[in-house]
Amino acid sequence: MRGGENLVIFLSSLPVPKNNRYIRRKNGQVFKPPRVIHWESRALWEIKRQVEGYCFTEPVSVEVYFYLPDRRKRDIDNMLKTLWDILERAGVLANDNLIFETRTVKVPKSDISGTVIAIKPFDPPGEVIEEYKNLLKEFKDRLSP
Repeated sequence: MRGGENLVIFLSSLPVPKNNRYIRRKNGQVFKPPRVIHWESRALWEIKRQVEGYCFTEPVSVEVYFYLPDRRKRDIDNMLKTLWDILERAGVLANDNLIFETRTVKVPKSDISGTVIAIKPFDPPGEVIEEYKNLLKEFKDRLSP
């Protein structure tokens, strides 16, 4: 990635969850339905038009905003998995295991429908981590005989 810069990407649609969408044939062959393939193709095209030369190879923090056109129920975790996979396929992330921190917001009944992704280098919160380490140690001490 170029020198510690932040990256913001806009996708004109919401990710299509892949979980429970794969189709199995009698011979055991598994394939993605056309709806998933279409979304992935469109998302790859949009990402590549916006992103030139970015490839995060170090840990990152990611904020995702899903702008929902209606109040239909949607699972964040399924949409995120699809999104992580497409960011990796587009070359924005060297590997989706580099995502160390996430923040996800669903914005219902918005004027727009789409997805905004903000990616920046991960900055571990040192003081907070030390505080939690101390709390964990105290908890373990209370539990041990």
